[in-house]
Amino acid sequence: MLKEFQEFIAKGNVMDLAVGVIIGGAFGLIVKSLTDDIIMPVVGAIFGGFDFSDFFIPLSGAVTASTLDAAREQGAVLAYGNFVTVALNFLILAWIIFLMVKAVNNMRRKEEAKPAAPAAPPADVQLLTEIRDLLRK
Repeated sequence: MLKEFQEFIAKGNVMDLAVGVIIGGAFGLIVKSLTDDIIMPVVGAIFGGFDFSDFFIPLSGAVTASTLDAAREQGAVLAYGNFVTVALNFLILAWIIFLMVKAVNNMRRKEEAKPAAPAAPPADVQLLTEIRDLLRK
């Protein structure tokens, strides 16, 4: 059973999937930092310095706080600002992945566009060509 497990883990698909998940997690952290630390502050500055994460609708009359964390302690809230932030993160991630796939596709097209060297003729054709050239002389 241990040998079977080793064969399963050593298969290319499993290892490729593991690498993809690890890189995907790291890439997600990069995009989160990009949106939280670079894009959202610019969006906040453009729209008057507000932060989407504190936008909420109180679902209880007892909620009087102005920040999301304090409001959640007081009662139920609909935190739509956090959803907007996550949706924006998704759109940015999807755009970056689209650009990466587009770049890879362009590189592949350039490789395919290179003309292949003409194949050498078979030995009998080459021999007949040489005979023809000698007879012409």
